[in-house]
Amino acid sequence: MVTPDLDSPATALHAKIDDLLKESPHLAPWRHTVGIAPQLTDAELVTLVMMQAMLGFTSEAKWLCHASCHLRHLFLYLPQQPG
Repeated sequence: MVTPDLDSPATALHAKIDDLLKESPHLAPWRHTVGIAPQLTDAELVTLVMMQAMLGFTSEAKWLCHASCHLRHLFLYLPQQPG
């Protein structure tokens, strides 16, 4: 599988999703005010899921491996299997 440069589309997608969630906060999931803080923002998580779908990865394990190799520099945290 040949992987084109994903930095630009990932960054643009993340920016768009982040803007949409800020404009429509009711779209973001409700979170408890106490407890463990999430390690990914909602925009980061949606970006990862959308990129997985757009790139055609049907296996979550293969996607996480691919993202770890090619997108680690864009995300401070990437979930591990079965995260």
